[in-house]
Amino acid sequence: QVQLVESGGGLVQPGGSLRLSCAASGFTLDYYAIGWFRQAPGKEREGVSFISMSDSSAYYVDSVKGRFTISRDNSNNTVYLQMNRLKPEDTAVYYCVGLKSWDPIIIDSWGQGTQVTVSS
Repeated sequence: QVQLVESGGGLVQPGGSLRLSCAASGFTLDYYAIGWFRQAPGKEREGVSFISMSDSSAYYVDSVKGRFTISRDNSNNTVYLQMNRLKPEDTAVYYCVGLKSWDPIIIDSWGQGTQVTVSS
């Protein structure tokens, strides 16, 4: 069974940066991609960014393009989300996910989530 453990959330001022990490343990070779969803208070969960396990191609939701960068380190089974120029609307719980597909989205595993709060 695959486990996904997030870290790196916290409180940051608008315009600041955070880097989220997702450490995957277990059998991840079945995954097409690993990435991030987020859920803001009162809103539905939305896919933020995913990275392919085979060729490192990536997906970004329009609202984070140019500000967020996803990457992976195969040596330690970790996926990172570098978040720059953060905005208050980025405030949410961020979840690491293991995907069988991202078109359509088929999620196999969820992490527990890490809170990101952007506020002055």
